[in-house]
Amino acid sequence: MFTFALFHTYQLVVLAIHLILEAEETDFSGLGKMMLAGFVLAIGVALAITFIRLRARDKKPPAQFISIAAFQKKD
Repeated sequence: MFTFALFHTYQLVVLAIHLILEAEETDFSGLGKMMLAGFVLAIGVALAITFIRLRARDKKPPAQFISIAAFQKKD
């Protein structure tokens, strides 16, 4: 039983090494442009969300302050 598990583990390791060695090389030629585009997109989304939240806050009436402490009027 132990040799069977050891053999299958060996096969998995050999397969993983083979897949790693056969992997294609990555191409980073457009990485700078993609990072810049992602940054600009993130800034645009953040500004849009901020603008929408500010507009929604302006349309909503201010909340009334409710206190749980006893209110005493001065004469």
